[in-house]
Amino acid sequence: MPSVVNPPSSASARVATPAQPSRSALLRLLAYCWRDRARCVQVVVCQIGLLALGLVGLGSAGLGIDYLHAYLVPGAKPVHWPLGLVPPAHWAPMHVLVVISSVVVVSALLRGALTWLGGILLARLVHRRVIADLQTAVFAKLQHLHFRFFDQHSRGEIINRATGDIASIRAFVDTVLIQALVTVLTIGVYLIYMLNLHVGLTAACLALLPVSVVICIRYSRSVHPLYLHNRSLFDRMVLTLAESIEGIGVIKGFAREPEVSAHFRSDNAAVKDQQRRIFWRMSLFTPTIDFITQLSLVILLVYGGWLVIQGRLALGTGLVVFAGLLQQFANQVTTIAQIANGIQESLTGARRVFDILDSPPGLPLPAVPRIPDPERSGSVRFERISFHHIDEGPVVLQGIDFTVRPGECIAIVGETGSGKSALLNLIPRFYDPTIGRVSVDGVDVRDWDLQALRRRVGVVFQENFLFSDTVAANIAFGRPDAIQQEIETAARAACAHDFVSALPLGYETILGESGVDLSGGQRQRLTIARALLAAPSILLLDDPTAAIDPETEHEILAAIERALAGRTTFVVAHRLSTLRRADRILVLERGRIVQTGTHTELLHQDGPYRLAALHQMVDEESRRVLAEESGLVPS
Repeated sequence: MPSVVNPPSSASARVATPAQPSRSALLRLLAYCWRDRARCVQVVVCQIGLLALGLVGLGSAGLGIDYLHAYLVPGAKPVHWPLGLVPPAHWAPMHVLVVISSVVVVSALLRGALTWLGGILLARLVHRRVIADLQTAVFAKLQHLHFRFFDQHSRGEIINRATGDIASIRAFVDTVLIQALVTVLTIGVYLIYMLNLHVGLTAACLALLPVSVVICIRYSRSVHPLYLHNRSLFDRMVLTLAESIEGIGVIKGFAREPEVSAHFRSDNAAVKDQQRRIFWRMSLFTPTIDFITQLSLVILLVYGGWLVIQGRLALGTGLVVFAGLLQQFANQVTTIAQIANGIQESLTGARRVFDILDSPPGLPLPAVPRIPDPERSGSVRFERISFHHIDEGPVVLQGIDFTVRPGECIAIVGETGSGKSALLNLIPRFYDPTIGRVSVDGVDVRDWDLQALRRRVGVVFQENFLFSDTVAANIAFGRPDAIQQEIETAARAACAHDFVSALPLGYETILGESGVDLSGGQRQRLTIARALLAAPSILLLDDPTAAIDPETEHEILAAIERALAGRTTFVVAHRLSTLRRADRILVLERGRIVQTGTHTELLHQDGPYRLAALHQMVDEESRRVLAEESGLVPS
């Protein structure tokens, strides 16, 4: 992937994408869950079963207390047996209590079985469907996003969105969605049950409920921005970790381990401090809700106890069951606190995930795309091109206008930042020009079928990236159907066959991450082989010999000359030994073409090319070439 601008360094810049409204994000999360509505219904049915069994167990315990009270206290209120199931008169008291106890035990066992089943169903819903679908959708979308998206978002942020934020959505299904359904259902059933026992007592005990609701709403609104900022701080910490791993050689080479560790500790401390602010609010919120619910129990003891004394409420199935229901009701109200906390964290992650899914597609595609003619040989035309990466940003290319004939080799030279890589990136349409157009075989690249166009263009980037796969798979990445002989032919053309054959398993050797177990020159040769195997009609080489010693460079250039016969080639280079092989050289300076000509012509012209040849030679081979061809003696 071309890297043309540095990612924003500030956390705020990395989270500058527009946020999804909470309601929209919530509806979309519900829609993802509803795709597997059968499992959703199964989970809810399990929760209903758990609720019913809980009421059975609680009611049975209260029934046992009423039976003992009626048996021990003469003249006590008679027991109200549910569903008219009165035990036979000849049963002994212990026989009745054993039966009631057995009902409690059976309901507990069934609750345990339903809890296990519900956990299995929930895990399948969350991990096999909702999370798996989201991860697949996010990864697929990342493959089709414009390069500008990756220019404007750091690797740490993208990785965190595709992992940590999706994990927070998993928490939404686990601790928010299902728990919210259970809470609403439980509160509704318990409320009906309590009202059936005594309306006045229910109203008195729940008089403080509106206060709890108001506190929950205010808490939810206050922690939302804190969670959003926390995600941006976590992005920065992940980026620091990723860069430290990738740049471990630089860190150790300059003995900067203590400073880098201090940088990570600072980022980690920022996340921890932000989380402490959230936890501090939650530590105040949860006990406040608990205190309010405990006040309801005080009302129950005072008012409910008076009702029992007056004989207007049974002790077991009345006061004791009511106390159990109220305690469970209070637990559900406390659960609302956890839901309020979880929903803000989940929605924050969900919005960041949906920002990826809703990002505009990579490039506008033509309604009727053109398919490149395989018989055409690859002419390229730049017509009055101007280009900048972002609106109103600095101009990268300006006034670029030239034509390349089929089979011609064009070298591009210039100082760092002069626009060389940007110019190459316009040909396979990694970016579109701001002004003007790029044509391949007389057709604007914006009218070509994008995938067909890119298969026709072979690219060797500055970063010689390799996948953690076999050598053969890396070479055949652009043509996975290539046979072994074709892979070896491409490797020979890039002077890679000899060192590949010397590897433990030859072409079946699995490379480490990014080809870490190979030298820079070996990695570069494999990327050249990968480009050659694709048999492109246009080949883009972005400084392909930068990591190769002069002796190996001679071999590679000679092999490339044979392999590139009849192909249009663009090569960014700095070494004279590379530039002299080009049919034409374009010299870029601040995004403009300031010189054009052959190597020999430019050596005899005053200008930046000749100055570079005289003052920026990097090896003895270049000095020899300059002395042979121009007779000039470098200062």
